[in-house]
This record gives sequence, structure tokens and C-alpha cells, in this order.
Amino acid sequence: MVWSILVPYKLETPSTYMYDANGNAVEELNLPPVFGLPVRKDLIRRAFFSAFTAMLQPKGRDPLAGKRTTARSWGVGRGLARVPRLPNGRAAFVVFARGGHAAFPPTPYERLHERINKKEKAYAVASALAATSKVELVRARGHVFSAEKLPIIIVDELEDKISKAKEAKELLAKLGVWEDIVRSYERIRIRSGKGKMRGRRYVEPRSVLFVLTSYDKPLAKAVRNFPGVDIATPANLGILHLAPGGVPGRLTIFSKSALERIASKYEVNTI
Repeated sequence: MVWSILVPYKLETPSTYMYDANGNAVEELNLPPVFGLPVRKDLIRRAFFSAFTAMLQPKGRDPLAGKRTTARSWGVGRGLARVPRLPNGRAAFVVFARGGHAAFPPTPYERLHERINKKEKAYAVASALAATSKVELVRARGHVFSAEKLPIIIVDELEDKISKAKEAKELLAKLGVWEDIVRSYERIRIRSGKGKMRGRRYVEPRSVLFVLTSYDKPLAKAVRNFPGVDIATPANLGILHLAPGGVPGRLTIFSKSALERIASKYEVNTI
């Protein structure tokens, strides 16, 4: 699907370098017009919450929880509170009794998903793409790199040429982004709270995002186990990839073909 984004003025598109297997800049490219859009942090955060809350599963208490009891009130004249009681005199059923039902338990009817218009979502993704070319925003996210211009573009041959993690590590070191993966590895830590008992034991900071033409490329399989690394294609590139936590400025590496597909997917027109 092609998204057309209208702007009231002509945009200035930044340029970046395309690198080969040795980490040498072989060409200076003018980025697509979508990378010249203004970074709308408010819209990006709204789209992130919409995508994040869409993954949440509504949950609620059993309607009969705490109510499966034969307790009945003994009535008046006994010098006791008129709460439901078992034959042994113990209070039950009521909110303040042990094992009683909750006062206002969560219900599965609560609306968790924050909805967003389709065009707003497309503009937020386009704006998050533009943020990947802003060096100051990428550094503000905490990424560590030595490249002068962003995003980093690699030649298409590397998608098929690199098939081992060792080769990928050497490439990332030459591109000056391996330090960011080391940063993610050193910051892996145990989650605080009860989430550690529910399959979310570790917190792993995000590092490099690879946007390639396919998940089946050897390069995608070589880098998929690096700490904090995500892989996406132009077809499914979303706000969760580009702005984790709702904060734009993800350190991103594109292949040249993937960049061209993104350019054809997000068209920018001047009113």
C-alpha cells in the first residue's frame, strides 16, 4: 500500500553514505523525501501507545470468585454484625472477610486499545523514519556509534554475502555501530517486580534495527541473535521498530533495495 503525505512546503532531504563490506563509503545518496519530514514526537508517542495497547489481552475476575459459599446472615438479636456467616460463625462472602469477593474487580470489558486513525499512524511511521536521520535524536536515545551521517546504508550484496555472526560482527565494527550492541549486552538486567515470574525476567535494551528486503536473507539470520537487534522489512516496518517506548531516533541500517521500497511506499507531495 502506498501512503501519500501532503506538506505545505518543499522539504529539504538530507544525504547519507552507502557503505561496502570493508566499511568504506562508496557513494553519497540523497535520502527519499520522507526523511525530510518534521519529527512529530507527540504523534509518534500516540501511535506507539496504539500499537502497544493493541497487544494487551483484556482480563477480568471470575464473576463468582469469593461468592461460592453457603454463608448466610444470622439476622438480628445475637449481638453480632449482620454479615453472612458459616455455621461455625466465621464471616464470609463480604468484601472485608477473608476469602470474600473483591469490591470492584477488573472486568474484561475495559477498553485497553487506544485507537488511532490510519493516516495518523502512517504519518507517525513516516515521521519516525525521518528521526532515524537526525544524529542528535539518535544520540539522545542513548545509542553509541561513530558514523557521521545517519541512517547507515549498505550495498545489496551484503544481504547475501554475510551469513555468519562473526562476519556480521566485523562488518558492524567497520561501520562503527558494534559499540551499541555491546552497550545493550552490558545493560541486560533482571526486571524489577512480578514480571520476572511471568516470562519477562530480563530487560534487554534496544540497539540496531536492520531493515532488509527479506527475513530469509543470510544477513538477517547472522545478526538476529545479537543483543537488542531487531529485523524488519519495508512491508512490516512499524512504529514499534522505529520508536521503542515511543521515543524516536532508533539507530537503523538499511539495505539499498529496502530504502528504495520505503521511498515508493511513503510518497511526500507538496500542496
